[in-house]
Amino acid sequence: MGRHGVTLPLRGVPLDRHRALVEELPDLGYTDVWTGEAAGYDGFTPLALAAAWAPALRLGTGVVPVQTRGPALLAMTVATLAEAAPGRVVVGVGSSGPPFVTRINGIPFEHPYRHVRDTVRFLKQALAGRTVRGDFDSFTIEQYTPALRPDPVPPVMMGALGPQMLRLAGREADGLVTNFLAVEDVPRVRAAMGGPGRDKEVVARLFVCPTKDRDHARRQGRQLLGPILNARTYGGFHDWLGRGEELAASHAAWAAGDFHGALAAVPDHLVDALLIHGSPQECRERVAEFVAAGVDTPLLAVLPVPDFGAGPDGLRDTLRALAPQT
Repeated sequence: MGRHGVTLPLRGVPLDRHRALVEELPDLGYTDVWTGEAAGYDGFTPLALAAAWAPALRLGTGVVPVQTRGPALLAMTVATLAEAAPGRVVVGVGSSGPPFVTRINGIPFEHPYRHVRDTVRFLKQALAGRTVRGDFDSFTIEQYTPALRPDPVPPVMMGALGPQMLRLAGREADGLVTNFLAVEDVPRVRAAMGGPGRDKEVVARLFVCPTKDRDHARRQGRQLLGPILNARTYGGFHDWLGRGEELAASHAAWAAGDFHGALAAVPDHLVDALLIHGSPQECRERVAEFVAAGVDTPLLAVLPVPDFGAGPDGLRDTLRALAPQT
């Protein structure tokens, strides 16, 4: 059996109620827990807790922005977590966007491609225990000598969407972290990584709504997908994937300030492609399709549903129903 992960924190469950849920994950067949970082939970605290709660799990950031943490701070944070959980840490980094970099952090959003590339290069040197100094393209490091030298060295993965970033991930990172894509998109994304990325790990966050109530799932899907598909980065990603025409009405409504209309204009078939829903067995089969298409590590981002209920008990039952060993 391959890797099978869960996105933390679980929706609607306070962090202090996660312990029993995380402790059970390895027994259910889950191998990984991964986080993200935007404007809610930070990307490392949930993983530090999981490191102590479930020593069998691999821990990954998928992803933390390169713009909102300095290179040395990012390296120190990763190395600290790797010392607490040796051999179990993967750092995924990527470019964020102006809403999270400039609007809430007051940091200019500049040169995202170069900043991601330079941070990957910096991390690979620093996490290997080497002193780093000199001019990168997007920042200058006078001298950073790491005090911590994790053994083994944590892999450095990259979040990437468009062809330029995907080529960069294939060429310079240890793997790719992606999300909001359909099964049929996976081969194209893998191909865009180029020859150097052919054998590298692809991690994909898959949003899962395990309910037979299709209308409920589509309502939840539109609430989730509408803002994402109208964001500059993800809109461009899906344009590249060939969905510009079918998303044109949603983009036009969003640009006009008609947010309800923008959500309503996302076609049903696209919601169905980007949000896994149906019975737990149907959801497991859809996840298996992503794996067959080229995803090495599926990460379930579980939406609470009336079928199981919300809160810790509901999410526990949901994770049990979706478990790869079930």
